[in-house]
Amino acid sequence: GGGRPEVGRDRRRRRGDAASPMDAWVRFTARSQGRERLLRTAQYASALLAYSLRQSGAGPELVTRLTQLEAHLSLGRKLLRLGTSVESVEAAKRAIHLPDLTLRLCVTITHLNRAVYLGCDNLLWAGKVGLVPGLDQAKWSQRSYRYYLFALLLSLSRDVYELSVLAEREERSGAKGAGVEGPGGPDSGLTPAGRGLARLRLLWGVLRSNPPLLLDLVKNGCDLFIPLDRLGLVRTSPGLVALCGLSSSLLSIVSIAQPWLKLKP
Repeated sequence: GGGRPEVGRDRRRRRGDAASPMDAWVRFTARSQGRERLLRTAQYASALLAYSLRQSGAGPELVTRLTQLEAHLSLGRKLLRLGTSVESVEAAKRAIHLPDLTLRLCVTITHLNRAVYLGCDNLLWAGKVGLVPGLDQAKWSQRSYRYYLFALLLSLSRDVYELSVLAEREERSGAKGAGVEGPGGPDSGLTPAGRGLARLRLLWGVLRSNPPLLLDLVKNGCDLFIPLDRLGLVRTSPGLVALCGLSSSLLSIVSIAQPWLKLKP
């Protein structure tokens, strides 16, 4: 008699402790960054679909609707990013105390560039909604993309630095395990092509064993095409830019939904 209700309550408690997919979704969308990433995904998906339809000769009315949807989603993202430059400044303050000098420089300057980029973005939003009617949007858009490009280049430099440090550590441990000492290492007897392939295998092994670094490297690499195209430094197609934006948005969502996949610091 008396034990059964307690067992039932205990089971309900355990079911409540286990997060359901819906709970995880609610927590994800409750974060402004999560909502912004969802809008970004929809924005670039709309751009990619519009490009594909245009290439296939679809009616201009549908393409125009998708282009308008992309513009509305972009404006919505700018609204969600209002004030986020302050978060980047605070992140830069924390990064100043990193013990590794290279990481300290890369991460701190990345956050500062992102803060300026977001400030330009906030000003562009104010211009688009009519709060700053005389704003030269083309000029400020170019400035925004320039700081975005600097931030991405620094982020990629940080990724490459971390990859090289981990690869060197792995190489040293492999040489010790094989009982090989000295500057040549275990690959000293290989041809240049063989050493190159061995190096690529080493780097790929390091990336496979460090998913956060791999995800961040691919995400930043995809994002890089966006400011390069907008600034006219690299001529690509709107379809490639949309595909890169969509891919990096999906990777960002993965890193937000699974915090262990976010590269730290």
